[in-house]
Amino acid sequence: MSPTDTAAKESVKREISVEIPADEVARETELQVQRYQKSARLPGFRAGHVPASIIRQRFAEGIKSDVAEALIPKYFRREAEKQGLIPVSQPRVSDLRVHDGEPLRFKASFEVLPEIPVEGYKELRADKAEITVTDEEVEQALNGVREQHATYTTVEGRALAEGEFAQASMDGRPKDGDATAKPVHMDDVLIEIGGKNTVPEFTQNLTGASAGEERTFDVVYPQDASDQRLAGKTFVYSVKVNGIKQKSLPELNDEFAKELGEFSSFDQVRKQIRENIRAEKRHAAEREAKDKLVNELVRRNDFEVPESLIDRQIDLRLERGLRALAAQGMKMEDMKKMDLPRLRAGQREQALQDVKSTLLLDRIADLEKIRVSDNELNREIESLAQQSKQTPEALRARLTQDGGLDRIRMRIRSEKTLDFLYHQSA
Repeated sequence: MSPTDTAAKESVKREISVEIPADEVARETELQVQRYQKSARLPGFRAGHVPASIIRQRFAEGIKSDVAEALIPKYFRREAEKQGLIPVSQPRVSDLRVHDGEPLRFKASFEVLPEIPVEGYKELRADKAEITVTDEEVEQALNGVREQHATYTTVEGRALAEGEFAQASMDGRPKDGDATAKPVHMDDVLIEIGGKNTVPEFTQNLTGASAGEERTFDVVYPQDASDQRLAGKTFVYSVKVNGIKQKSLPELNDEFAKELGEFSSFDQVRKQIRENIRAEKRHAAEREAKDKLVNELVRRNDFEVPESLIDRQIDLRLERGLRALAAQGMKMEDMKKMDLPRLRAGQREQALQDVKSTLLLDRIADLEKIRVSDNELNREIESLAQQSKQTPEALRARLTQDGGLDRIRMRIRSEKTLDFLYHQSA
């Protein structure tokens, strides 16, 4: 072989020239001829009995193409390894020369990982915020627990009033036949009259209604509605009040604490809630500090990133985004109308940051000899299996098949490296 590296040493782009020996080309050609002989159907010949000379003549271009397809990947990998190169993209083949009785020659252009020196990571300093929990925050959380355990009793003999709940069934349809909006149907829903989260038109039109009464009215949703499927649209609702309910909240005392199942006194509930809030705040502060560490690490270390890795990260980000839209009810035909080139361009800068941070953390993990043990991997699989309601064995089998185990191991390694940076920056 006659390998040639035509790229500058510091570039992520490489081009090598590869030559496959003539005898190897001849052997593969003979295999392809035999394969064609088994399947060729030509007039005047029985199936499987077409002479090799006619096969070579009739299917010359196809045979050459199949020979190249069979040999190029193997010899490309061999030559890349010989030169100590690790491709991170599929090679782009050019100058392909295939002639009978001669070596097969081609050039392959591809990308490799850059050299990453990683400077200044031991000088990084993280913000260590002081965590405080106010009494107001505790009371707000307690009220949330109280709301979760509210009970509803039926009220008879009077019409709906503010502060009460309509137990209702409803149908909503887009006005004027708007085909972009999906109809709404609910068989049993509680609507709080005058509630802070209740759409004002429901309060206005249901106040004074009695059990068994049905009312029809329009709702105009603002452009900034939280549900994008309704934003800027007008719906016509038919709501039947099946009953009127009154909410009762439990007293915050020791009896209520015992009903929660883990406590013997309400003081214990209050203490636990305070600790939960503190832990959440600590986790959020740590996450924010780690994000700042990574951003500073990327800022201090500028290097060229392979386009193939950026494209791959953009694909992942778009895939996650489309899955989220599908979960919110967006139809496939609507997704197909989206301007994907514009979306890809909008994701590029963050994808570049993602790739840079991943490469930097991986390099630091190598320098600091940070590893992921089998026990750590097993614990993560057990946790994921519990969340997805699978057995650990079934999940491991699937992850092994699609390469997911390596991705999980890399994620854990990155998290451990971030922990290292955070704690050494104290």
